[in-house]
Amino acid sequence: MNASRRNFLQKMGCGTLALTGAMLGAGLLPFMRFSNARAEEHMSKKILVVYFSVPETTSSYNMNRHEENSTVVIDGKVLGNTQYVAMLIQEMSGADIFRIEPVNPYPMSHSELLDIAEHEHDSGTRPAIQNTIADFAGYDIIFIGYPNWYADMPMIMYTFLEEYDFNGKTIIPFCTHGGSGFSRTIQAIANAARGANVLKNGFAISRSHMDEARFGIAEWLKELGLFRE
Repeated sequence: MNASRRNFLQKMGCGTLALTGAMLGAGLLPFMRFSNARAEEHMSKKILVVYFSVPETTSSYNMNRHEENSTVVIDGKVLGNTQYVAMLIQEMSGADIFRIEPVNPYPMSHSELLDIAEHEHDSGTRPAIQNTIADFAGYDIIFIGYPNWYADMPMIMYTFLEEYDFNGKTIIPFCTHGGSGFSRTIQAIANAARGANVLKNGFAISRSHMDEARFGIAEWLKELGLFRE
């Protein structure tokens, strides 16, 4: 599945990947429905997509299983799974986008990455982030995306949530995972981002279903009233 997925995506550009509803896995799309008036209200808001993604390679050649699991290849360019989802959300919602990058980059070796992620999780580490978001106060809706690590967000996401004031903002979570979905991360976001309205109906997609992401995200954003034609 992973190899065929990668080969399929290599042949298809981000703007041309179209999939039918029959390809959606059960439970892939949790929807929150808004009235037309609510949709118009949301479309007038300023939107930002914030994400953290760690592809385990930058080369599209001779990938091993772990590298394939963590990436999507579009026209020869390697994207992390969460990065790919974030870019689709940006494209379809007209949002601005910000990538969370650590001061100390994570290794691409799968075993080393697992060890570091586990240590950070167990010790409650708050890894430092390289850059800051200009005019964060001006955004109304924040999509927040991350991979599921150890049934939790990567600890750098807690750094991000604790560094900014989310009071009065709407947070819409999205994540990529190997089978665990959101786990307890939506509640963790709500606990960390005090004063925010955190939607429980986010978008979670398995690394085994990345070829379904474009269609799934489009339908999800339409249900949220945030899809821009």
